Amino acid sequence: MPAKDQYHEAVRAALLRDGWTITHDPLVLRYHMRDVFIDLGAERLIAAEKDAFKIAVEVKSFIADSPLAALEQAVGQYVVYHDVMEATGTDRTLFLAVPEFASAGILSEPIGELLVARHRIPIMVFDPDREEVVSWKR
Repeated sequence: MPAKDQYHEAVRAALLRDGWTITHDPLVLRYHMRDVFIDLGAERLIAAEKDAFKIAVEVKSFIADSPLAALEQAVGQYVVYHDVMEATGTDRTLFLAVPEFASAGILSEPIGELLVARHRIPIMVFDPDREEVVSWKR
């Protein structure tokens, strides 16, 4: 099993504080002979529909040699996980959890905006110090 991201526990706490129930830590998907480990699975009841909205959350710290290297790694991982989820019929929406500084930094630059838009990446922005969800971007 891969090592947890530096902000894994902060995102877990933020999701709980935001009303989510953690269902998997990690969420493991099998595609043929390979296991894919997505950091968290969570769900929240939707009162109006009496149903649960299910998500998978991949936590990214965006701490790397360069912001572009971190972006490349995050987008690549998102694409792999998204495609495996689709191929296995997983009924969850995949979110990339990113710290505020990444959202205000590389993700708000033209290259970040291009990749997020082109790959339709839902983003959960979190404050790692306060362990809170700042925003959801779909």
